[in-house]
Amino acid sequence: MANKRILKKQIKYACGDLAAECIIAINFVDGIDVKKMQDVVFEIAALQTNTLKRVSFIYDKVVSDYESKHDYAVARSKYFKQAYTTLRNDFDQKVRDIVKSMNALLPQSQKDANKRALN
Repeated sequence: MANKRILKKQIKYACGDLAAECIIAINFVDGIDVKKMQDVVFEIAALQTNTLKRVSFIYDKVVSDYESKHDYAVARSKYFKQAYTTLRNDFDQKVRDIVKSMNALLPQSQKDANKRALN
């Protein structure tokens, strides 16, 4: 990760793209349940808000808790790596769940049209 600012932008872009797909589906796909798709948009907004809150955290130990600065640096690095890995995995899983919800709301005729367009 380069820095938190870039990570936050990427989260916002990903959630914005998902929400845009939902809005496009609401406006242009016939037979879609608008209320349920709006609920998915709200779920995306909640995902963005909750993930952005989790981006900033601190390491609660200090150098004096360790035998050397090197040990502190290694432990701190391991902590942040694990924390960001967990954040990324949780975000990815939630995005997968949202995409499944979006796909489930599409009418079968639209799913068939999408499959034909791929071939």
